[in-house]
Amino acid sequence: QVQLVESGGGLVQAGGSLRLSCAASGRTFSGYDMGWFRQAPGKEREFVAAISWTGGSTYYADSVKGRFTISRDNAKNTVYLQMNSLKPEDTAVYYCAASAGRSNTVKSFTPRYWGQGTQVTVSS
Repeated sequence: QVQLVESGGGLVQAGGSLRLSCAASGRTFSGYDMGWFRQAPGKEREFVAAISWTGGSTYYADSVKGRFTISRDNAKNTVYLQMNSLKPEDTAVYYCAASAGRSNTVKSFTPRYWGQGTQVTVSS
């Protein structure tokens, strides 16, 4: 079992930046891949980014590529999402997720565990 707790959400103006954090507990953090998803009001939850258990491989949705950066610190059991050049359409609840284990590629990241989510609001 893995417990995930997100933090760092808030209100920011368009063009601004935020860094989300997700603290994990319950299992060896380096034993699984990590990802971020988001869900805007009235829309389905969508993939944002994923990172391999080593941190050496990352994958992004086209909508955030070049603006968002996912990273992890296995010593701190934490994964981050640095969000720059934010747009109003980035407004959503952002969820941290962990896979069931390690995979060969994070392009097929499949979430097994979820955090409770953190709200990100970007004003125009």
